Order: sequence, then structure tokens, then C-alpha cells
Amino acid sequence: MNEADALELIRSAIWTIVIASGPAVGAAMLVGLVIALFQALTQIQEMTLTFVPKIVVIMIVLTMAAPFIGGQIYSFTEQAYSRIEKGF
Repeated sequence: MNEADALELIRSAIWTIVIASGPAVGAAMLVGLVIALFQALTQIQEMTLTFVPKIVVIMIVLTMAAPFIGGQIYSFTEQAYSRIEKGF
């Protein structure tokens, strides 16, 4: 394994992490934006108001996106194992 192969594997791993975490991060950002807008409009500045809805929405999104996330991780694992099998 040379340097280019190692960098390609690392690049693929990072891209897989970004894709797999996308649904949860996107949901958290959307809920955070809605709650921030709600707090700005009502002038309710409770710090704990943001945590419970975010946690609930992230758990729901992770439950719904689990097959997609698992597929992404499985695809990366197959790619890494095939490189090991072929000797890079």
C-alpha cells in the first residue's frame, strides 16, 4: 500500500462519515433554526428549550434513516475489504 492508496481510503472514510451523518445533522440544524426563530419571536430565552426537541427529532430521523446509514457503512466496508483482498 502506497501513500496514494492510503489517502484514497481515508478520503473515502471521511466522505462516508459525512454522508452517513448528514440526515441527523440536517435535522438538528432545521430544528435548531425553528426553535431559534420561535425564541426570537416570543422572546422566550430558555436554554433548555432547544435540547429536548433536538434529541427527539434526531432519534426519529436516525430510526428512519438507519437503512440508508447502514447501507453507506456497508458499502465502505465492502470497498475497504476488497482493497485488502486485492492487495490494494
